[in-house]
Amino acid sequence: MPINYNVPEYAVVRDPDRCIACRVCERQCANEVHSYDPELNKMRSDETKCVNCHRCVALCPTHALKIVKNPDTFRINGLWDNETISDIYRQADTGGALLSSMGNPKKYPIYWDKILINASQVTNPSIDPLREPMETLTFLGKHPHTIERGENGEIKTDNLPPQLKLNVPIMFSAMSYGAISYNAHESLARAARELGTYYNTGEGGLHEDFYKYGPNTIVQVASGRFGVHKDYLNAGAAIEIKIGQGAKPGIGGHLTGAKIVGDISRTRMIPEGTEAISPAPHHDIYSIEDLRQLVYSLKEATDYKKPVIVKIAAVHNVAAIASGIARSGADIIAIDGFRGGTGAAPKRIRDNVGIPIELALAAVDERLRQEKIRNSVSIVAGGGIRNSADVLKAIALIALGCHLCRTCQTGRCNWGIATQRPDLVKRLNPDVGCVRLVNLVSAWQHEIMEMMGGMGINSIESLRGNRLMLRGVGLNEKELEILGIKHAGE
Repeated sequence: MPINYNVPEYAVVRDPDRCIACRVCERQCANEVHSYDPELNKMRSDETKCVNCHRCVALCPTHALKIVKNPDTFRINGLWDNETISDIYRQADTGGALLSSMGNPKKYPIYWDKILINASQVTNPSIDPLREPMETLTFLGKHPHTIERGENGEIKTDNLPPQLKLNVPIMFSAMSYGAISYNAHESLARAARELGTYYNTGEGGLHEDFYKYGPNTIVQVASGRFGVHKDYLNAGAAIEIKIGQGAKPGIGGHLTGAKIVGDISRTRMIPEGTEAISPAPHHDIYSIEDLRQLVYSLKEATDYKKPVIVKIAAVHNVAAIASGIARSGADIIAIDGFRGGTGAAPKRIRDNVGIPIELALAAVDERLRQEKIRNSVSIVAGGGIRNSADVLKAIALIALGCHLCRTCQTGRCNWGIATQRPDLVKRLNPDVGCVRLVNLVSAWQHEIMEMMGGMGINSIESLRGNRLMLRGVGLNEKELEILGIKHAGE
């Protein structure tokens, strides 16, 4: 008789005095955890299928349910924890790589928590954002090295390279149609338009219904080239070449055939049911010169009217890579830290490859300044920025209702986000999703203005690269050196 080593990670606790066997939990669970026993007129639970998405808990009308960490685990061991042993058994059973999603959950240092913001006092008075103008507007693209003025002294703007104008310094990063649902994409697109910022198509092309959001859309070109054609390139405000992403540096993309249905198949321009696999490298890019050729091919295809972004994962030599990208003709570099989210990634890659965005961002900024090319390119940071620019993946989805159950790759998202099942997609109302995203980013905008006011700064541009306003706590000398900040008290 085979031994079942599949110890459930979570336990479903059902209060028999409260449960009325209404079967709401059964209807709401896409993982089929709950079932009804007609003979006993009571609900049953298969805990091996529970992913702790909390859909059943949230919608139970009598509050009869709660999901808890299963206390029945393998014997406690400082080296061999429950997750490690369970993973080994799963791979011994299947012979396959383990997949997961939604960012690195390991307890690596979070440098944002060790950086403090300085504040103004007497000699440099603070600014009251309620009574004085505060500017959160920012532009992304190449910045001129000198300011040119016309005959009357006005600043000339007709000679500027193409720019992205953001009313708030926050963008929604790449989440492809197919990895997430139609309704989730519509929520992001509508919120971006209302906020005066941008959302990113990801590598799945742009659904025909969303071309109307083009002025607030960044279209992506990944190694698989799914959904890429001239009209697509011209539909967006900017083009992003995805070289890598923080959740899986050096790894390509993969959308299961089960998600390639209907409009997704047509948008991606591949047959229904086929696996959408993006190669790890772009097979036409093996040098900075090759990258430059693609950058200018895209510029040529769009009449040099749109900035080109190059997205890379944060890795140990990211500063040197960014230097080459800046010289390739790209207008913007997007750096994705190792806590970046994704719909599916090999678990070992997600948890062990890449470096924190805080260190990567500081290293890139310093390298470009040393080489006197910082104005040649703007930098966008993501992957682990939990309360501002990392509206990217995990936090943007939390606003839509994501509960971080890390099962995006299964296509059974109970909250209607990372799924293509029609019965699940309809659970996410785009009207509600848009409002929640707008509320979240608006709240962050107010907080940003309050913090800037306390620093005595009235514009995002004045804050850019101003590391004098930052101090570190609990960091060693090397970490402070890389970050380019002083210790608190200095």
